[in-house]
Amino acid sequence: MDRHITFDRLHNFRDLGGYPTPDGRHRIRPGLLYRADSLGKLAEGTQDWDRFLSLGIGTVLDLRRPGEADARGRVPVHPSLTYHNLSIEHRPHDQPSQSPDVAPGPYLSERYMEVAQDGTKELARALELIAESAAAATPLVFHCASGKDRTGQLAALVLTLLGVDEPTIVEDFTLTELATPALLSDWRRDEGGTPAWPAFGRAPAEAMRLFLAAMKARYGSVESYVTDALGLDAKALSESLRASLLEPAPTTWPPLTYRRATPADTAPLVRLRDTAALWQLARGIDQWKPGEKDEAHFRTRMREGEVWLAYADGRPAGAWELWWDDPAAWGPRPPEAGYIHRLMTTPHTAPPGTGRRMLAEAESRIAATGRPYARLDCLSSNPRLRTYYESAGYTVVGEQKAKDGGLGSPYAVTLLEKRLR
Repeated sequence: MDRHITFDRLHNFRDLGGYPTPDGRHRIRPGLLYRADSLGKLAEGTQDWDRFLSLGIGTVLDLRRPGEADARGRVPVHPSLTYHNLSIEHRPHDQPSQSPDVAPGPYLSERYMEVAQDGTKELARALELIAESAAAATPLVFHCASGKDRTGQLAALVLTLLGVDEPTIVEDFTLTELATPALLSDWRRDEGGTPAWPAFGRAPAEAMRLFLAAMKARYGSVESYVTDALGLDAKALSESLRASLLEPAPTTWPPLTYRRATPADTAPLVRLRDTAALWQLARGIDQWKPGEKDEAHFRTRMREGEVWLAYADGRPAGAWELWWDDPAAWGPRPPEAGYIHRLMTTPHTAPPGTGRRMLAEAESRIAATGRPYARLDCLSSNPRLRTYYESAGYTVVGEQKAKDGGLGSPYAVTLLEKRLR
């Protein structure tokens, strides 16, 4: 599941549904709570407008300042929509004009704390409206300009009250990174220039981590902030939101199906990998980075080997690459193995065990060629991943201390091998 819903003019419109509670027993109901960039970019009579109306949204919370909404436009008036302009930011700041030496994490987190202190009236009303819409099972969307800062801050409050864990809240914030290139392109077109601040439009995990840490340091917890600063009953509000927005996690899942990727799949593959990279970074796993592998990479892997996609009930669940040699990690070898790379699943929505099943499918593909070994490697600094592969029947057979992955920085990898029957 790609949380970003595709529009022509909107780039950061996302469903918050599907995020799990830490115990895995519940998840947020899809189709009830959305976050977005400016809905002022919607226009009646367009496919975007029809797509928006098809979501059944009944309430729009616009977190921008009234002057912003006047200048950039509001969501079109429609009898199915109730519109609320709740300007939670009282001290505007000019992000594009910041100097290059301004570190984005501390700078953004400080701005978010300003909003938390200044926008109490508006944030309280936003949470009340979200709870009312949820209780009525009426879909709601909240947005600002880019759908990153003010929207991300309100999303963090709601997700916390729903019991979602901090790494997932950080991950949700960082998913704006998938929309950053398109948002920057629009900004350059509208403003006729390039922002002075290289971090403009970015959503680094550090910014949300620092903001949540600052909230805990000042108020004790997000829940205490909601009670003491916003004047709401955090416990009652949390219970109301959970009763309306959470559903039991699925206990049965559709079987996986597989197909070999084609060049038409390169863009979704890049997006899947970048999404997986953001999932890792939100959890402190310093392995993949968004933007490291582009469409050309996947076209090359299709030409020189194979790339496979997994689906569950027609929805993407994961992917992997299958190479027929891997000299960078394993050196020159006879044609005795297939090499599995970039095993990745869709965060939160892939059926449990998808990674293991994709491994088995890749192994069966290797065995069908008559090669007796499946091989792979993982960062030597990632013992958790090594344990995962060992539990799948792989054995450590060595280490490559300076693998060149084509990024200009050699790194150490652990080599693992499995004998196929």
